[in-house]
Amino acid sequence: MTDVYVSTGAGPLVVEEQDDRVVVTLNRPEVRNAIDLATVDALHEVCALLEASPRPLLLTGSDGVFAAGADIRQLRDRRRDEALAAINRRVFDRIAALPMPAVAAVNGPALGGGAELAYACDVRLASTGAMFGNPEPGLGIIAAAGAAYRLPALIGASAAKAVLLAGRVLDAEAAFRLGLVTEVTDPDELMARAHAIVDRMGRQSALALRITKLVVDSPGAHPAADDLAQAILFETADKEKRMTAFLEGKNR
Repeated sequence: MTDVYVSTGAGPLVVEEQDDRVVVTLNRPEVRNAIDLATVDALHEVCALLEASPRPLLLTGSDGVFAAGADIRQLRDRRRDEALAAINRRVFDRIAALPMPAVAAVNGPALGGGAELAYACDVRLASTGAMFGNPEPGLGIIAAAGAAYRLPALIGASAAKAVLLAGRVLDAEAAFRLGLVTEVTDPDELMARAHAIVDRMGRQSALALRITKLVVDSPGAHPAADDLAQAILFETADKEKRMTAFLEGKNR
């Protein structure tokens, strides 16, 4: 497999495009990978790439930090119009709506906007040094890039309010107990474990994976949507091939 580097270490992201996944590393180590406008623009470019050529996204941070928040120097200068433009929320919502799953390998602090970026992903893994928190009220603002609606859905309203209202910071073990991350691993093993999850995704039917994500992310109960999705998949040659291979393998 040939890797194609869409961007290099000179920008806010390092983007490694592979045939079956795109690996993105937040790359502003001098400011602990704080998310600025350039990072938002670069993430939109990644989303456009993955919307045009659907593959799983694997997202991590450089230098032992996932992302320590939005860039406060830029955030301080934003006013009402910038808030209504939902600069960070729109790109995080776009990541959440990608056709194929997004996996966050949280290798250190994920705070403020960095935590909200992790919440937008479908699956999160954490290194032992990871932590999640939303300190925005201490800066006179709210966590307005998805935390208020994603975090309660992920860990429950009570635990989410402890983070959003009382300033609780979740270490890796607490995040695992609450179901925010699927596993905790040593820092040196984190990316290998994240790639293993993407490998498993790659062995699934791509269409079934996309439709499953659509159905799971649909709000409320959706039995009719489940039936319609299954009806589409029942007609595919991929389903026939996979089930035949399964039956022939069991019968040998």
